[in-house]
Amino acid sequence: MYNKVILIGNLTKDPELRYTPQGTPVCTLRLASTTKYKSGDSMKDDTLFINVIVWGKQGETVAQHLAKGRSILVEGRLQERRWESDGQQKSKFEVVSNVVRFLGRKDEGGQHESSGDSDFAPPEETTDLEPF
Repeated sequence: MYNKVILIGNLTKDPELRYTPQGTPVCTLRLASTTKYKSGDSMKDDTLFINVIVWGKQGETVAQHLAKGRSILVEGRLQERRWESDGQQKSKFEVVSNVVRFLGRKDEGGQHESSGDSDFAPPEETTDLEPF
């Protein structure tokens, strides 16, 4: 089996860093990733909101250097978490990351700048999808 996810998007809130009872860092991110597609003669946006889990030292680094609005690339695997609440089965999908790339830096005025090899401006993704 093969389970790999690569997403580019913007953080919708600041990272949340916690520690397990054993002291392992775990950081939770909320990512918004938008795909543009053509519907008839107009362009539409489809935005996916997904939680990302970053473990260990990388989680601490992410929490220290990232903030809401920052663009990142996340590479990892998709996992489903299941639990029961008030007698009902619930579940949600999230990405467990093994790579987080910072895609843009904020300059002193709070604006994103894109210079240097570590920065990356993703191409706008356009597909021809038929609405159902």
